[in-house]
Formats: sequence, structure tokens, C-alpha cells
Amino acid sequence: MLNEPGLTSRVEQGWELPLLVWRAERPLRAVSSAPLGGGLGTRGWVVNATVPMSYRRDDPADHLAELAADLGLDGPGVGLLTGVDVADVVSRSESGVRVWATVGLGLPIWAADPAADPATTAGRATHPAAVPAGRAGRPSPGEGSRARPPAPRVGTVNIVGYVPIRLTDAALVNAVATATEAKAQAIIGLGHPGTGTPTDAVTVLCPVDGPVADYGGPRSEWGALLARAVYAAVRAGGLADRPPWSERAQGRKPDRYPPSERTGGQKSDRTVIVGPEIAR
Repeated sequence: MLNEPGLTSRVEQGWELPLLVWRAERPLRAVSSAPLGGGLGTRGWVVNATVPMSYRRDDPADHLAELAADLGLDGPGVGLLTGVDVADVVSRSESGVRVWATVGLGLPIWAADPAADPATTAGRATHPAAVPAGRAGRPSPGEGSRARPPAPRVGTVNIVGYVPIRLTDAALVNAVATATEAKAQAIIGLGHPGTGTPTDAVTVLCPVDGPVADYGGPRSEWGALLARAVYAAVRAGGLADRPPWSERAQGRKPDRYPPSERTGGQKSDRTVIVGPEIAR
């Protein structure tokens, strides 16, 4: 089973950045499009880490591996990045299926856009926080107080889902498609001109043994539950329409997040568990 995530933080460049950590009671089967731990395999944990809008590292997988090591996470896992404040995670469940989503819709795009130029977006799409925009804002943390261009709107939707029955490889892949369709349905229903953002990621986990489900499509038993939970989570997160972490961080004292497992040599023994009631 995948437990509720713990909200913790790490210190980078003098700023406290939040991250969510899910720990599985035992290893789970997983499919993911995440930069760390993507593909099909067995995974024991998931991390969803906030990064500032000025993030420009070109090695996100290595960065996430460093964060996981600092958190004491062993074995293979999944690592996600976002410009969203992950403290705003939204949780929804449907008959045992559980979904958590961090939602940033500042850069909605249509997946099939004949006017899009891949040459201008290929590099940018590797950075979950680096999106163009049009919202005025203050300098990003660590960037100094000099005048800077308008701050970008965050545009990443990260979805983590847990299905309490073993899915075949094909069903897991189908579940990613189902979750993506439900996400797109929610985004369009909110009135945004797009089906997602350039840097969205989906992770679906399930037990490694027990009864097997062969299908994960939107009209299958478990796919339908997953779709409804994803739709509800993304819709709720989109309705909140919160600004990027970078904008909210201006002037913040670096102690907002309980530093239960901070990296950078600062640690404490407190953890906030983000459960359904809190996340709603």
C-alpha cells in the first residue's frame, strides 16, 4: 500500500523548498513518466519536489537522486519536480483508488498543435518550472533584488495514483492513458485552452502480487475509478489557481515547512502527513 505523503523540506541556496515523500509499506509495481524512476518497474517511494521558477539544472534525475539520498530513501523510486508549492497537493479517492495531484495550469497547451515549434520548446520542456509567461512578479529566491522580467506562471501537473489491485503491464500503461484523459477533461472543463502543460507527469502504482486486473481503460472497473479520482483532484487544484512557489516565497522566513527530513544537514523529528481531509 502507498501511504499518505509526508510534507517536508530541504534547504537549497539558502531557501527552504518543500517536497512530498510517499513511502510504500512494501515495494509496488509502477509505471511513470517521471525524470527519475520513469518506465515500468518496482518502486518503493515517490518524491515530488518544488523547485523555483529560476530552475535551470539540466540533470533533473541526478538532482532527484541526491534529494532521495539525503532523505534516506533506499532502493528504486520515482522522482518528480514542479514549480508548484507541493504543500498544496490535492488528494481524492474512489473505492480504494487514491490520487494525489499538484496542479499548475499557467501554461496550458494543446497536445496536437500544428503551430507549435518543437525546436523552441524542446529544451524548456525538460524543466518543470521553466515556462514562459505573462504574470508580473518579484525576483525568484536567490536571484537578488534587481529588477527582472515578469515572473512566469507555473505550468506542471504531477499526478500520483495508487490502484489496490495488481495491474498487468498493459493495464498499467492503459492506466496512464486513462489518467491523462481525465486530466485533460478536467482542464478543458475549467475553461483552459489546452489538454495539459509541456511538463506534466503521471505515476501509477499497484501491488506486486494478488489478484490481477487485465485492463486499465476508462470503462474498466479500476480505470473508471482512477479516472474519476484524477478528474476530481485536477479540477480542485485548478480551481484554486495558486501562484508559483517562487512568487509566494518572497519575504518568507525559511521555516514555513516542518523540517522533518531537511537536506543540507538540517534535520528534525517532525513530519506533516498530508491526508485527504487536509488536502481537500
